[in-house]
Amino acid sequence: MERDVIVQEISIRDIEGLRIGNAQNNEAKTGVTVLMFDKGARVGVDVSGGGPASRETRLAEPLTADNPVNAIVLSGGSAYGLAAADGVMRYLEERGIGFDTGFAKVPLVCQSCIYDLGIGCADIRPDAEMGYAACKDAERNHPECGNTGAGCGATVGKLYGMGRASKAGIGIHAVKVGSLVMAAVVVVNALGDIFDPSDGSQIAGLRTEDGSAFTSTAREIYKISRRTNLFTGNTTIGAIITNGQFAKAEMSKIASMARNGYARCINPVGTMADGDTIYAASIGDVKADINMAGTLAAEVMAEAIVKAVQAE
Repeated sequence: MERDVIVQEISIRDIEGLRIGNAQNNEAKTGVTVLMFDKGARVGVDVSGGGPASRETRLAEPLTADNPVNAIVLSGGSAYGLAAADGVMRYLEERGIGFDTGFAKVPLVCQSCIYDLGIGCADIRPDAEMGYAACKDAERNHPECGNTGAGCGATVGKLYGMGRASKAGIGIHAVKVGSLVMAAVVVVNALGDIFDPSDGSQIAGLRTEDGSAFTSTAREIYKISRRTNLFTGNTTIGAIITNGQFAKAEMSKIASMARNGYARCINPVGTMADGDTIYAASIGDVKADINMAGTLAAEVMAEAIVKAVQAE
C-alpha cells in the first residue's frame, strides 16, 4: 500500500546553515534582507523580468565557475540599493569568509533590488551600513514576514501609480517532506495583482478609483494597447533554499520551476516593467528528485507570496 506523502510546514529557522537578517529605515520605507549561508551554497538563478537591478547574479549562472556563494541580498532602493552588498562583504571579510584568491578572501555575494523610491523618501536608499546591520541582525536569526527588511517599501498593483496601489511586503514559507526541506523568501513588489491560488480570489493589487475594491490590472492593460511606458517601479525578487543536493545548473532549473509560483499568484507577471528574479540555493546533501524539488519549490513560493501581502 502506498503511503501518503506528508508536507509539513516548519520554521525557516529550522534549516541548518541558513541565517536571515533584516534592516530598514521605516520612515524612508526601504530596507535590506540578507540570507547568509554558513558553509556556502550552490546557487542557480532565473531572471524573467525585463528590468532587473542586480549584482553578481552571473555567479549563479551554469556557465560560470562553481564556487560557493556566501550570501544573497534582497533590498530596496532600485540600482542605488546595490551598495548594500558592500556592507555584507565587509561583514564577511571581517570574519575570514570568502573565496580565497591567494591574496585576499573575496566574499561571493549576489544581490537583487526592488524599486521602492516612490513610496517613502526617494533619496534615502539601502547602503553599506544597512547591509552590515542586516548581517548583524542575522546573528539572532529571527526573520519575519510583512513590512520589514527588503519588504519595507514593497507595493503591488501600480499601473496607475501609488494612489491606487496596495501595500505588500516580504513573505517566508518553509516545509519538510521526509528529510528534504524547502523554503522560499520573496519580496513582492509587482506591477500586477496578487491572488490566493487556493481559491483564485484577489487579495491585493490595483484598486478602483474610489479605493473601495480591487480591480483588474490585466483588464486595464488591455485597454491601453498603445501605452509605451508601464514603468511604475516594480519587481518581485526571491530565493528558494533547500538542503537537497543539486548542482548549480540543477538549481537554476529549480529556480525556473519556482517561477510557476509567481504565475499562480501574480497577474500580470514578468513584464518589461518588472525585474522578476529568483535565486535557488542548495545548502545540504539530501538526495532528491529534481522534478519533485522544483514542483515543491513552486508551491512553497506561492505560499510565501500570499504571506507577503497578508502579513501585518
